Amino acid sequence: MSTNPKIVVWSKPGCHYCAEVKSYLEANHYSYENIDVGANDNLRDVLEVKYGIRHVPVVEIGRDGKFEGVVELGLDHLQAALERSLRTVV
Repeated sequence: MSTNPKIVVWSKPGCHYCAEVKSYLEANHYSYENIDVGANDNLRDVLEVKYGIRHVPVVEIGRDGKFEGVVELGLDHLQAALERSLRTVV
């Protein structure tokens, strides 16, 4: 089993906060899947159903089909969620 969680970043081109999140993940050697909501507003509908928001970035972190959505801005929220995810590894 991989020790790294699966990470999905919901973002859009030109979003400063989205770029900051991706840079942080890359600098810390986390691989991630990017979902670009910029060209498809229906994807924002998905975020609204899942988390009650339409803004990006949203970072989903999880494993074994269980994900935590990080919707708050600021790398401290992302760091805390990643630490929680890594603590769940046996």
